[in-house]
Amino acid sequence: MTRKLPNTIRRNGPALAAAAVLLAVWQAVCSVGLVPGYMLPSPIEVASALVKDWPALWENAQITLQEAFYGLALGVAIGFVFAVLMDAFDVLYRAFYPILVITQTIPTVAIAPLLVLWFGYEMTPKIILIILVTFFPVTVGLLDGFRAVDPDAVGLLRSMGAGRWQIFRYLKCPSALPHFFSGLRIAAAYSVVGAVISEWLGGFGGLGVYMTRVKKAYAFDKMFAVIILISVISLALMALVELAERRCMPYRHLREKS
Repeated sequence: MTRKLPNTIRRNGPALAAAAVLLAVWQAVCSVGLVPGYMLPSPIEVASALVKDWPALWENAQITLQEAFYGLALGVAIGFVFAVLMDAFDVLYRAFYPILVITQTIPTVAIAPLLVLWFGYEMTPKIILIILVTFFPVTVGLLDGFRAVDPDAVGLLRSMGAGRWQIFRYLKCPSALPHFFSGLRIAAAYSVVGAVISEWLGGFGGLGVYMTRVKKAYAFDKMFAVIILISVISLALMALVELAERRCMPYRHLREKS
């Protein structure tokens, strides 16, 4: 416990110091009038807008979080199934992996209007868009983990009479966990961004809809407050993924505790 606090300070201190410097420079630029206030609100104004509009922000954040949760859960499930099937059947890997890569070259903003046109302004098109942006990092991460397994270890288990399911359960799945959580961390951040982008193009609530409204009203302090809230939510989701990783793989973090 006595070593944990210094280690935490040493690990996060530079980032906190850099953030403090950036905020100080930002405030100084706004205070001396180098940039008009209607173009760049000061950090104090942004913080004030965040506090004053918190009820409206939280109400819309709940909608965005709900969309992100459903889309992320379905994206992870679909990504897991795709990864397992493509690892088990090489013909599926050669057939579908290039298609998965091509899908990631299509801008999300270009897909969102089509989804709204096909499925309306409710939650369905938003969840579909989140699935499209989250299942790819999970699928690729798991595939890399499955294919990084030592062939000698696979051969050893087969020589001991292990079947395909046992090899998957006791060797491939545990070996792929680090890759899975790396992809899940990215997918968690993408889920919130995907939800906001889909809300820009149509919807009845959510942080994306709220951001569009305050932008049209030229309330840029409120717009910056929304951006900060989106960043905080994304970081919180990534922290939850890291917590789950620590619970599933405590052996990877023993070195940090020592």
